[in-house]
Amino acid sequence: MSETVQKAPGKTGGGGAPDANRWKALAFIALAQLMVVLDATIVNIAMPSAQQDLGISDGNRQWIVTAYALAFGGLLLFGGRIADLWGRKRAFVVGLGGFAAASALGGAAANEAMMFGARALQGAFGALLAPAALSLLAVMFTDVKERAKAFGIYGAIAGGGGAVGLILGGFLTEYLDWRWTFFVNVPFAIVAAAGAYFVIREPEGGRNRSPLDIPGVILSTLGLVSLVYGFTRAESEGWGDSMTIGLFVASAVLLFAFVIVESKVKAPLLPLRVITERNRGGIYLSLGLAIIAMFGLFLFLTYYLQIVKGYSPVKTGFAFLPMIAGMIAGSTQIGTRLMTRVPPRLLMGPGFLVAALGMLLLTRLEIDSSYAAILMPGMLLLGLGMGTAFMPAMSLATQGVEPRDAGVASAMVNTSQQVGGAIGTALLNTIAASATTSYIKDHMAGAAAKPQQQLVQLEGMVHGYAIAIWFAVGILVAAAAIALTLVNAGKPDMGPVAGSGARDAEDAVPVMVH
Repeated sequence: MSETVQKAPGKTGGGGAPDANRWKALAFIALAQLMVVLDATIVNIAMPSAQQDLGISDGNRQWIVTAYALAFGGLLLFGGRIADLWGRKRAFVVGLGGFAAASALGGAAANEAMMFGARALQGAFGALLAPAALSLLAVMFTDVKERAKAFGIYGAIAGGGGAVGLILGGFLTEYLDWRWTFFVNVPFAIVAAAGAYFVIREPEGGRNRSPLDIPGVILSTLGLVSLVYGFTRAESEGWGDSMTIGLFVASAVLLFAFVIVESKVKAPLLPLRVITERNRGGIYLSLGLAIIAMFGLFLFLTYYLQIVKGYSPVKTGFAFLPMIAGMIAGSTQIGTRLMTRVPPRLLMGPGFLVAALGMLLLTRLEIDSSYAAILMPGMLLLGLGMGTAFMPAMSLATQGVEPRDAGVASAMVNTSQQVGGAIGTALLNTIAASATTSYIKDHMAGAAAKPQQQLVQLEGMVHGYAIAIWFAVGILVAAAAIALTLVNAGKPDMGPVAGSGARDAEDAVPVMVH
């Protein structure tokens, strides 16, 4: 493959000269990432309308979210390995094409089966697309300062895209039709795929052409699907439900068997060297915990603003703007500027603690809480902290990985986020529901009139959210402790940080100052 290159002044060799089109490529990669992240929240706002139109029962409506989450979470490792096998550019373009087709199918859904099938297909193609996008960045940006900027933009989109989805979902549902929350993906995907096809030039020599580890694919997919479905079911059926417990047991057995298989096969789906490296292991763990805290909060604040405060879907979306602003500032200003000057743990640890401080403010939620005094500063701090921590985490998780493992290392970042999201929604929702039930039981006896009873119910709901947010504060403090303890990489040197794929795997190690 011919490659257009451009020597940057003052660059040392090592990763080969950088691709002249890498910044244009970043624009299309970022657009695709935005589409995938948007989809996680945009559909939530459209769900009540879609449920009514398609005649989906209350018991089945969760499958609009679950079908996507199961396919996406379950197939991520497989998608990352396919990206390493086919080449990231091809996997990226195919993923985009499939995602667009599945979105069109969802928008045209005539019944619940068509809707659930479309969501599962979206998840499957998303699982191919997401790791390919992140690993393209990992192999295209090998200079430390450029890498910091590129991952700053990517981190801001990965963090803030969910909140943007709430705004866009509100607009489309309120002023057009719920079907547009699906159709909107089609132009996104077409532009990103066309741009990627003509602009991206993947460095040569970074493919992993080993045969597919079929037992690993089956065990990891079934194990992750069981885990995600277990948490999803716990939310609706309770933690003591026999099938919920069975799913968790099955997941533990399947994932344990997966680790055993991976340690023995010649060409593993997930080379254990990717996750046993101290820094990457610390990042996957702390990032997963942070996402647990954040996803639960998205859900609570959406309900609080719409049900307790009576906000419209559009107004609810705009209420999340401080969080988006904080994430963009944390990622592109603080994270990018300091990443080349301080070790990653000194951005991740304090970042998660600032987010915990924002979350701490939100534990003071009451029915008549002021948006300006409590919600806005809480969300701003949460976004600022998360943006600052996400940026070095995304970069370090793929830094120094052998080119042939870039796809699967990227898939692990997405897996920790996806599984974290499923756990966060189920775990914190269950805690909130339990606290609400207990509060209403204790206070309802004294409420004789109907208005008083309605007030007690609202107070109970807000009390439940506040209790669950306290747990989220603790989870973020734990994420900070893990990042500060396990992540021990020093600040990056000014040389290239990883092999671009054109060199031997032995040379593809990070230049780090410890």
